[in-house]
Amino acid sequence: MDAVFKAVNDPSRRRLLDELFARDGQTLVKLCAYLPEMTRFGVMNHLCVLEEAGLITTRKEGRRKLHYLNPVPIRLVHDRWISKFTEPTVGRMARLKARAEGGTMSDPVHVYQVFINAAPAQVWQAIVDGEQTQRYFYGTRVESTWEPGAELSYFGADGAVVADGKVIAIAAPYRLEMTFQAHWDPDLEAEGPAREVWLLEDVNGVTKLTVEMHDVAVGSKTYEDFTGGFPYIVSGLKTFVETGESLPLPY
Repeated sequence: MDAVFKAVNDPSRRRLLDELFARDGQTLVKLCAYLPEMTRFGVMNHLCVLEEAGLITTRKEGRRKLHYLNPVPIRLVHDRWISKFTEPTVGRMARLKARAEGGTMSDPVHVYQVFINAAPAQVWQAIVDGEQTQRYFYGTRVESTWEPGAELSYFGADGAVVADGKVIAIAAPYRLEMTFQAHWDPDLEAEGPAREVWLLEDVNGVTKLTVEMHDVAVGSKTYEDFTGGFPYIVSGLKTFVETGESLPLPY
């Protein structure tokens, strides 16, 4: 948390975070345009501080290096220093990234990333086990055979299908690519399914979890709904796996 507080203590770094919040996945050249009084090297140094604090993640695409906002550390600061004093009203959080064979060709429109103090196999089980998803995925239970091409469904407490999709690719316990169609809102249904990539990587005994969102128009209702909801899901997953406890629902 010290690194997070230090990183956001600079107005130029806060500007970069604001611009990535407005438009994720930007190159260094584009980010330099927001700080015209600063050299390219200066902007690179600020981005390094933000990356070391976990507030941004990067992804290389050929010669390009794309930068993505990672709100997870901000959420953790909120949970540690704010939510214990005031009742949380909305959950915002999480992010994700990784390297996996046979991956997606398109750039993700949003990325969440978090480190979880558990082995990838334990985190993977929490992602695919319906009894466990009920503890952090807004109370829904997932069901699937978890094979390429298999259908998957998320059931609410009343047994209704809240969302469904299809497994595109799977390599347990490190990679899951799937479609996700929301059914809780007619407008979201009309926009069609999103594509999600869940990536797990063992880093010195802990799991680096990256979640990518694809095939969604920036500014669409699906984009706004998912970027607002995924932070709660990923934060809840981390909390559940590490402590066995569930976060209170943000509504």
